[in-house]
Amino acid sequence: MADVLFYHLTESTLENALPALLEKTVQRGWRAVVQLGSDERRDSLDTHLWTYRDDSFLAHGTDREPHAEAQPVLLTTALDNRNGAAVRFVVDGASPPPDDGCERIVFMFDGHDAAQVEEARNQWKIHKAGGHAVTYWQQTPERRWERKA
Repeated sequence: MADVLFYHLTESTLENALPALLEKTVQRGWRAVVQLGSDERRDSLDTHLWTYRDDSFLAHGTDREPHAEAQPVLLTTALDNRNGAAVRFVVDGASPPPDDGCERIVFMFDGHDAAQVEEARNQWKIHKAGGHAVTYWQQTPERRWERKA
């Protein structure tokens, strides 16, 4: 069973918070798949990840490009796990597949978006009832993550 983590964005945007979590994932030797709600969001995040910081490089690709299976970080709107990721990041209120072989599912949701908060609550109930180990993290005013449950 996958570990399921919920990251409640209260002080920053997804674009500000996600790159650091992806960097840590890759540093641990894990591949990641980031599941987004639309092609437009996927493409926007793709552009952002190339430019979010001058002193870093986060190798990644999208599901619309050749060799998606070779990417350490794959941005997608699909439910599959084409790059064999150990970690699935689910953002923008997307719903993950029932089981894609990932060891960890990370839901990141905007605390200022009622629909995303409601979807996160639903996913919490589903995964808790399914026997998964679930944890909840919320941003502090300093934009650090604090475990709440």
